[in-house]
Amino acid sequence: MGEDGDAKKKSITQAQFLSWKTQKEAEASAKKAEASRKREEDIAAGLVQMNGRELFKHQPWLFDNNLY
Repeated sequence: MGEDGDAKKKSITQAQFLSWKTQKEAEASAKKAEASRKREEDIAAGLVQMNGRELFKHQPWLFDNNLY
């Protein structure tokens, strides 16, 4: 089904796995932070609409029911 080299499995140590996992989590966190930062910039520039949570975070007085 393939060459003998393809059939062999590489084993990794737990330390290697944890290192890889930490690196992947850091990359995902950085990507999420960058997306969040870009969204904040787009909202500030008026390029995209805020969702309900963002609107409540930035303008909570809009949700004050004491005015009615």
